[in-house]
Order: sequence, then C-alpha cells, then structure tokens
Amino acid sequence: MNAMTNPPIEVLIIEDDVKIAEINRRFVEQIDGFRVVGIATDEPQANAQLEVLNPQLVLLDIYFPGASGLSMLHHIRAHHRETDIIMITAARESEAVREAIRGGAFDYIMKPLVFNRLKETLVRYTAYRAELDRLTRSDALSQSDVDRLTLGSSRADNGEPHSLTPKGIDRLTLDKVVQALAGDGAGMTAEQVAKVIGASRSTSRRYLEHLVGQGDVYADLSYGVVGRPERVYRTKH
Repeated sequence: MNAMTNPPIEVLIIEDDVKIAEINRRFVEQIDGFRVVGIATDEPQANAQLEVLNPQLVLLDIYFPGASGLSMLHHIRAHHRETDIIMITAARESEAVREAIRGGAFDYIMKPLVFNRLKETLVRYTAYRAELDRLTRSDALSQSDVDRLTLGSSRADNGEPHSLTPKGIDRLTLDKVVQALAGDGAGMTAEQVAKVIGASRSTSRRYLEHLVGQGDVYADLSYGVVGRPERVYRTKH
C-alpha cells in the first residue's frame, strides 16, 4: 500500500499577460507538490476566483489594467487570511518592493521569471507550510519553533541555524544583495555591493556569483583606465 501523501498546494496566478501567465503555470506545475487551479487576468476575475477557489498561494503581478497589484495584495491579506502571496513583477522600484514586504508577501521575484529562482522559493514555501501545519497541532511554541518559520530557515536540535538556501548562503544577506543591484541599473562591482550591504568584498562576490549561477544576475567585464578588469553585475531585465 502506498504511503499517504499531502495534497498539492493550490495556486492562483494573477497576471494580465496571458502568455506570461501560461509560462508561469507551466513552471509551477513542473515543481512537485503544486497545482495551478486558476488564472485571472484582471481584478474582477481575481476577486471571483479568490472567493470560489480559496487558493493557498497566489502568484501576483503588480501591474495589470484597472488595478494595482499592491492593492490586491492588501485585499488578499485582509479578506483571505489563509492565502499567501508571492509577487512576480517587472517593477524594480524600491518602494514597491518595500510595500510588498510590509504587506506580507512571502517573496518578491523579478521578471523575467527564472525557473530555478521560482523553484527555490516554492521549496521554501513548502517547508514553511509544513512547519506551520505542525505548529497548529502543538500546544505551545518554543523559540526554535518560531525560528523555523522565520525567513524560510529552521534550526536543528543543537540550536544551529539550518538554511533552506545553499550552504554558506544566508537568506537575509542574499536579499540585501538583490536589493542593492535592483537599485542600480548601471551595474555594480563586488566591492560596491559590499559597501552597500556592509560586508566584505569576498562575501559580496560569493553571493553575486551564487545569483549568477541561479540565472538571476549576469556579469560583464569592465575595463578601467588602470588596473585589472573588474566583473560588473547586473540584474536581468
């Protein structure tokens, strides 16, 4: 007899571009444990499908006709408290990112959507939901229980942090690097990023190369007047 498995996490995609929505659907359904139950291309469709489908997760664009994705984010948080949101958008304005984070978005992913980046987020989300479900069955919370829900990380029995990101990559630092690059369209060197995030150049470069490997960032060589060429990192537009 096969062991019982958890039902797939149901996902609603809110995206005005039908082709992009279809690409996102195909990406999501390549990842184990997820199923797209609907696609909405405007606010009325989104509201109707939220009411009928009651999805566990929404992939939400910021810009679509006649509405703001940030307003939709706040609407979902107010009226569909059991539904989580991942923002997927071309918006690179720092204020939009800050508002999405303040509004309770689980993550914020820039377009064009990179499969590996989406997969990493959904893997973290799966772990987050599993831990949340476990805690709902617990009589009392400990500090380690709370830590497991923080930024997609968990703590082992010995109290040491265990990240769902690759070994040596801290989620908070990675987010700082991403935000630093998003605020400078001209590109940045590892040394420039290091100054912004308050880390060493070697640490900065390790995180930047991780993002290059994930496909979220690309690097070019910049030849200055003197000295050796430097790698300049830019987000993919």
